[in-house]
Amino acid sequence: MIDEEYRGPATLTAGDQRHVLRVRLSARFEPVEGRFRWAGRTSPDARLLERTRHGLREAELSIADAPPRRVRLSEPDPWGGVRLSGTGTPPWSR
Repeated sequence: MIDEEYRGPATLTAGDQRHVLRVRLSARFEPVEGRFRWAGRTSPDARLLERTRHGLREAELSIADAPPRRVRLSEPDPWGGVRLSGTGTPPWSR
């Protein structure tokens, strides 16, 4: 069984740069597609915010000892975090 929410530490890796931060994520199973969709946001991180504003849109998200998952980055939220989304098994699931 997969937990539907995760709040806690994570590592976002894009190229040779790593961002250690906190995330808030939730997941839902889409029965028509037969897969999970998950999304959320990062805690504020000035360096990640700057990279996102300059076009960074793809990265990998790692949580604890679960395998890293591809993640899509979108516009910053009003609090300085970056919105994240992905498909497939959530990154907090082992």
